Amino acid sequence: MTQDNNLYAPPRSEVADVSHLSTPPGTAPKLWNPNAAASWSLLFTPVFGAWLQMRNWQALGEPEKAATSKRWMVGTAAFLALAVLLSVLGRNELVADVLGRISGLALLITWYYAHGKSQNAYVVSRFGKTYPRQKWGRPLLLGLLAYMGFLVLSAAVGFAAGMLFGAA
Repeated sequence: MTQDNNLYAPPRSEVADVSHLSTPPGTAPKLWNPNAAASWSLLFTPVFGAWLQMRNWQALGEPEKAATSKRWMVGTAAFLALAVLLSVLGRNELVADVLGRISGLALLITWYYAHGKSQNAYVVSRFGKTYPRQKWGRPLLLGLLAYMGFLVLSAAVGFAAGMLFGAA
């Protein structure tokens, strides 16, 4: 009689291969809550959420996913810069304003469903809802300063464009 047919053998189950994970299952590094990072992106743009999730992926030992978050961060920043330039150079303020709002919201939704949401599922599947949490003070202060800097820079670009093109 082979062991496969042994009625008295302990039950067997398929176990997922977790050897590729650098953080052993059950132990978690300090992380920022991925859902909260995505929520803060409503105020500070997906650049902020992608940056925090990049840092989380690095802490989790997932360099490929961290690189994807970095690409989202850089791409979103480039999109925002382009949106500012187009709104400054555009002749119709209403069209530029509506287009900027719609495209910004579309970008946020696209980032969240294409990439941002996956980190929460990953963290919950690996650690559940109880894992060590990073403090929010420093990233929120940096996010606020970066956002204020973006607004000041946008206003300066608008002012300079008005001086160059508006006087004609």
